Amino acid sequence: MVPLLLVLLLVLVLFGAGFAVQVLWWVAIAVLVLWLIGFVARPAGGGGRWYRW
Repeated sequence: MVPLLLVLLLVLVLFGAGFAVQVLWWVAIAVLVLWLIGFVARPAGGGGRWYRW
């Protein structure tokens, strides 16, 4: 019984980690796209950044 529970727990942890990694990939892609749009669409005056850091 204990090995079965350990296997089920391992499957649950791996599934959760895979889902979290997939979500983090989509967040990273969204941030990259926003950064590229901001980089391309910066003011024509030169040197200006659309973000404040």
